Amino acid sequence: MSTTTGTPAAPVTLSRTYPRRASLAVLCAGALMTILDGTIVTVAMPAVQRDLGFSGPGLAWVVNAYLIPFGGLLLLFGRLGDLVGRKRMFTAGLAVFTTASVACGLATSQSALIAARAVQGAGGAMTSAVVLGMLVSLFAEPRAQARAIAVFSAVGSVGATLGTFLGGALTQELSWHWIFLINLPIGVAAWCAAVRILAREPGSGRGSGLGRSADAPGAALVTGALMLTVYVIVGSGDRDPAATLLPAALALALFVAFTLRQARAERPLLRLRLLRSRTLSGANGVQILMVATMYGFQFIGALYLQRVLGYGELHTGLAFLPAPLAIGALMLGLSARVADRFGAYRVLLAGLALITAGMALLSRAPADGSYAADVLPPMLLMAAGFAAAMPPLTGLAMAGVREEDAGLASGLFNTTQVVGGSLGLAVLSTLAASHTDGLLHRGAELVPATAEGYRLAFRVAAAIAAVALGLAAATLRPRRA
Repeated sequence: MSTTTGTPAAPVTLSRTYPRRASLAVLCAGALMTILDGTIVTVAMPAVQRDLGFSGPGLAWVVNAYLIPFGGLLLLFGRLGDLVGRKRMFTAGLAVFTTASVACGLATSQSALIAARAVQGAGGAMTSAVVLGMLVSLFAEPRAQARAIAVFSAVGSVGATLGTFLGGALTQELSWHWIFLINLPIGVAAWCAAVRILAREPGSGRGSGLGRSADAPGAALVTGALMLTVYVIVGSGDRDPAATLLPAALALALFVAFTLRQARAERPLLRLRLLRSRTLSGANGVQILMVATMYGFQFIGALYLQRVLGYGELHTGLAFLPAPLAIGALMLGLSARVADRFGAYRVLLAGLALITAGMALLSRAPADGSYAADVLPPMLLMAAGFAAAMPPLTGLAMAGVREEDAGLASGLFNTTQVVGGSLGLAVLSTLAASHTDGLLHRGAELVPATAEGYRLAFRVAAAIAAVALGLAAATLRPRRA
């Protein structure tokens, strides 16, 4: 297997008091908060709109204000975590995220909520950017690392889907404010545990000048480029396509300038040799496509349940519960052992094949369909596929990364996850809405036209998953010794 040149990440020395499992629990708790917040707001959006008076396009910025700084700052914070110490970056991120969550919950105006969401996205980026780097350092042995990645992936996957249920339950039983305020006790507990349990890491930038080591010009270029890219992606369904040309062109120009900078800088932010790794580049490419598919299912599937089958907020959340339960059970019970027996490559391909098949089945869901016959079976099929695919994909992305680059590689992997989710959401929701509008203009009834628009989105998502399967087969095949 082709891996990044260099020695594997060295294990972190822990105190005698706390085992590695306690550190893994702390890292999972911190990641769970940020992952939950990416989806928990979805079901609560109508209530937020009614309470604060958002317009239709303006409401999208409740999500976009979080995603843009989250996706744009991951790479920068991953590198800074390598320099100042990943524990310091993780705990600072928890503090920022928790404080901003309280501000979101107490917001009484549109501007206050959007501003707090932006700070919350920055705190989430600080926390998420270094988690994988800390994890592979804690668990250097292959078997232990595979099990730890399976646990971490299960928590992340369950959290993403569980957010839909919690958002509906909290909004219906209390109010939308509690989808943010719930983070306060969780965040405080996670911060206290992280300070006490996680091993101290000095970072590689001490004594060498943090500004020079962090490559401030490169950081500014790539952060601006990523923020503009996420801005274009998440807003592509709400704006005239012509309005996205200028920010898209500027993002491309910043990426080119960043690449030239990294090729010539004495201490680059992103060592371009990392991208020469077939495994690292291929795993990140596969993740973009796979997450685009799964995010598309999560959001379009929720709309199908509400607008076609007539489900309410809480009912929609309950309908999604089987997916995180299946993902968690499979990842924790089988994923690491199956990958150890058959190899990460084969398990990854099998998982992607299941996702493709599940999405293809979902594309047949009719306007007069039922949850038990048309939604639940493909949902469980995709859940099984994701549970099989995500842990080996994560392990392949971090394989062979040097200790000093672990935070950067972690930030890169999380960045492609955000970009993939944003891309899938923007493309698939735009396709569904455009197709539905076209059918309505030709005289079709609302519910059948809406269902047909969603079926088109699911067909495209199935095609994206098939491309991910082909890319994984082409780039991640192990090389014979």
